Amino acid sequence: MTLPTTSVTVVGSINSDVVASCERFPEPGETVSGTAVSYGQGGKGANQARAAARAGASTTFIGAVGDDPAADRVLSSLSDVHLKVSTVPGPTGTAVITVDGGGENTIVVIPGANAALSLADDDRQAIADADVLLLQLEIPIPVVLDAARTAQRAGTTVMLNPSPVRVLPAELWSLVDVAVVNQSEADELASHRVHIPTIVTTLGADGARMRGPHGEVRVDGLGVDVVDTTGAGDAFTGALAASWHLSPADRLARANASGALATTVAGAASAPTGGRIDALLNRS
Repeated sequence: MTLPTTSVTVVGSINSDVVASCERFPEPGETVSGTAVSYGQGGKGANQARAAARAGASTTFIGAVGDDPAADRVLSSLSDVHLKVSTVPGPTGTAVITVDGGGENTIVVIPGANAALSLADDDRQAIADADVLLLQLEIPIPVVLDAARTAQRAGTTVMLNPSPVRVLPAELWSLVDVAVVNQSEADELASHRVHIPTIVTTLGADGARMRGPHGEVRVDGLGVDVVDTTGAGDAFTGALAASWHLSPADRLARANASGALATTVAGAASAPTGGRIDALLNRS
């Protein structure tokens, strides 16, 4: 499948990830032996930018790193993304991740430089020039609002992955065209009667669904050998943004395949290429 040219600007977080593997998670106050440790790039914003680029989009990432050795390491993994990243005093954001023998994970995030992110005029221009603006909630809410307002004025589609969950101002919800959520987050939106034109819900091993102006589309889960679920949601969301010019069914299918393939690789920056996405869809 050949994707039309899609431009995606991501405003979000970038982290240095420390991933510890163990057979099971420790109970409170307990110490367990680990089986492996690795270091890499994470942060929902950077993960989704990388996923969008690998899925075929022309992608720009706007974020912030610290003035520490971790900054160069995390940025080096985004070679296929146009970077508009500022350096601020202090540490780069950090995530400490544990992965158990079944591939489930727990995550502790220390914001670091992400908490100091702000938008410059050329950042706002990059948002205005994009087809899709992709946002998450690991950066200050005023920055998310600034970006969403800029996108709405320019006619750029605003896609929000409202994670980690927090109370959001009504104005932000009014600016969102597409929300990408898991099942519990979708239920929360419904309970608060938040109106979003299009809601995409990930259903884990059961696939995903999209409800919007064109009705409801559903795709089933894809059978893969799960190694680590870290970053699967980000791979899904980035591929969805990259595929937004396709039909609703094709958008969802590509996002679903990207998320599934991400679970077959350890680490948060695990998004597959467009070629691997196509191969899995052709096999299914």
